[in-house]
Amino acid sequence: MLGTIVNVIAILVGSLSGNFLGNKMPERLKQTLLNALGLSTLILGIHMGIKSDNLLIVMGSLLLGGIIGEGLKLDDKLNWLGQKLEQRLSNGDQTENKISKAFVTATLVFCIGPLAIIGAILDGLTGNSMPLFIKSILDGFAAFAFSASLGIGVILSAIPVFLYQGSISLSSIYFQNYMSTITEQSQGIIELSATGGVMIIGLGITLLGLKEIRIAVFLPAIGLAPLIVKILELIN
Repeated sequence: MLGTIVNVIAILVGSLSGNFLGNKMPERLKQTLLNALGLSTLILGIHMGIKSDNLLIVMGSLLLGGIIGEGLKLDDKLNWLGQKLEQRLSNGDQTENKISKAFVTATLVFCIGPLAIIGAILDGLTGNSMPLFIKSILDGFAAFAFSASLGIGVILSAIPVFLYQGSISLSSIYFQNYMSTITEQSQGIIELSATGGVMIIGLGITLLGLKEIRIAVFLPAIGLAPLIVKILELIN
């Protein structure tokens, strides 16, 4: 759990420092930062997405994941959580929606990706926290930039990051016989990463203001990608 704790601290520090400097920035500079984040997120998503060995798995995961996500109303629930958290931070002014948007956006960026999963598994199985230490540095800088442009709501993403990565680390202890075989080169992780990459592309499009895509509804696709890989392996 040490890696996850350090990761959370990095997000907190990055968010607080970014919000402090962001309050002193002109709106034009904040918009420039947001555009830079959108473009960077887009490139990151493309980089992750093109690594797929079978795009049909990615497509199938997104389609099925989207159907499940809509049925479970995941986007509504994540936004509801963001709104509940923002009620404790806002003054009843016009910043409320901004806080919720910052929370949802940062949560998706910090939780989608193989490093969160692989790092949490290694942290739980072997006590090797180095992958999560690396993620902490990346997330800290990202939290700074997001908080400077989107506001203090980014700091709330530390909660789901702690719960998500912490639960994976604890689960890896109980399911160590299976999880000990998982690496970044595992086919399931490759397709999981590619599926997450496509979702991050959608997030980049949203940040750039090109189209509002409800990325949260596709969250089940992250778990479906390695499951589909496993099913295909059993069939073959």
